Amino acid sequence: MSEFAGKAPGYPLAGLKVLDFSRVLAGPFAGRMLCDLGADVVKVEPPDGDITRIWGAVIGNVPGYFAQQNAGKRNISIDLRATGARELVFDLVRQADILIENYRPDVMPRLGLGYADLQAVNPRLIMLSISGFGQGGPESHKPAYAPIVHAEAGLLARQARRGNIPYRDLPLSVADTNASLHGLVALLAAVIHRASTGVGQHIDIAMIDATVVTDDQLHYDLERSEHTGPLRNDTWETGVGPILVSADFRFLWQRCTRGAGFIRDATTSDMPLDEKIATRRAMMADFMAGLDSWESVEKAMAAMNIAWGRVRDPATLRDQPTVQARGTIIEVDDRAGGVRPIPQSPYRFSAARSGVRGPARHRGEDNQAVLRDWLGITDGAIAALLSAGVLCSAGDEPVS
Repeated sequence: MSEFAGKAPGYPLAGLKVLDFSRVLAGPFAGRMLCDLGADVVKVEPPDGDITRIWGAVIGNVPGYFAQQNAGKRNISIDLRATGARELVFDLVRQADILIENYRPDVMPRLGLGYADLQAVNPRLIMLSISGFGQGGPESHKPAYAPIVHAEAGLLARQARRGNIPYRDLPLSVADTNASLHGLVALLAAVIHRASTGVGQHIDIAMIDATVVTDDQLHYDLERSEHTGPLRNDTWETGVGPILVSADFRFLWQRCTRGAGFIRDATTSDMPLDEKIATRRAMMADFMAGLDSWESVEKAMAAMNIAWGRVRDPATLRDQPTVQARGTIIEVDDRAGGVRPIPQSPYRFSAARSGVRGPARHRGEDNQAVLRDWLGITDGAIAALLSAGVLCSAGDEPVS
């Protein structure tokens, strides 16, 4: 069971009430971080469930993807198209501090739940809307998951050009998580602003904006100046496994030869440049391959004062020394009598708590508890909402 608002002493956001209407990643990740910081985050899930209930290993009838992004949240299930649903949402909004949604911009207004409708009910409400291309623009109507934004923002083209590979998507949803984290910053700024003004507001986060502003390499493209930047980081095969070295090869060569003296340069000044580069790279590859223990790798990199890291299989991430020491991956209740791994909150405070506060819930599992806590309504009224199809029965099976 999660430590809900009012039962989360020491958490910086204890007492903050959040309605999370979002699905998949961009919204749910922001909600998960708010929950880790102590807010009472209530996921409002439709009757057919969040699509992420079909992704990942299913343990205790909760799939892995859903479990990771919704840990610690409470869960109610509302059919927003049912008669009486809008009124129930209004009742919840009257008690809420924050509402998160990541539908296309026209969806919430069509349901009668646009910001103007909700602000009329609760002028102090802070609403975060995350969409691919923002509110009211030429592409606002377009559905957009992270890969679409990765393509539109130029990330696929840059990856293909620099890696000399075909166009392919990134192995993580950068556009979603960037938008989520920028949304989180905006939410907390709005909470501070409301404390001094009493005014809520609508925050419009476009995934493409968040991706562009977080792209530290973009200036090279916009100014046609990639030739002025450092060479790419290289991976090398050592005798014990691959490593990535974070250094321009020219700097690495200098540190390895004139600095540490590990290699005697066999190239000559009259060699053609391509031949010289190829020869030096071959010599470096031979040197790296000769490092036959992690101790010898560590010593060589330290002698050159070069930043490096093992190229790890993410399945073994819990063995990474810092991840292990900091408890970056923890175990939570798996709803089946055991535990399952989940990433811990990254926030480490000197005088406050943060962290995962419980497992993800089944769809509609907290209908009664949330409505009692937030609205104080009776079991009979809750039963009537279930009978009318406004609330959905607690579902314990993933969408199939």
